[in-house]
Amino acid sequence: MIKSHFTEALSTLEKFIAESDNFIKIENAGKLMVESIKNGGKIISCGNGGSMCDSMHFAEELTGRYRDNRKAIAAVSISDPSHLSCVGNDYGYDLVFSRYIEALGKKGDVLLAISTSGNSKNVINAIKAAQLQGMKVVGLTGKDGGAMKEMCDIEIKAPYSNYADRAQEIHIKVIHALIDFIENNL
Repeated sequence: MIKSHFTEALSTLEKFIAESDNFIKIENAGKLMVESIKNGGKIISCGNGGSMCDSMHFAEELTGRYRDNRKAIAAVSISDPSHLSCVGNDYGYDLVFSRYIEALGKKGDVLLAISTSGNSKNVINAIKAAQLQGMKVVGLTGKDGGAMKEMCDIEIKAPYSNYADRAQEIHIKVIHALIDFIENNL
């Protein structure tokens, strides 16, 4: 049973690699992010649960460092507990990400929206808020892409799996590839 986790992960990764369009999408997403940073913008990321952890990891690798020493890069994850609990209490959990984007997002910024189902209401609302602000949206999804597949400027979808963990394993590889691309192109 333990080994099956690794063989399933390998199978999912092989499916992702077999679709060369995925690498074009990652490169195009990286170009959007680099252009934003070069023009004084920032990258805002969001997601729920494990996807929030991925969102936080993405932002901290950019503001801190990934592999090499370099200047800090403008990125933030919507993960402040006081913001989340305030908005969740006052407006409902569906608006915890969109309220943040209304406050801090601006034209030229990029939203990295992460949802393994592609159907998280608060992530979808974040995308809508980002679009109203004139932001570009990169989505990391799974399953069939859900509602997000039609909303994102660039959607990068993990191969279909019954559980979120396989999608999350692809997402973290995509996140590391994006970070590396950003670092090497700034």
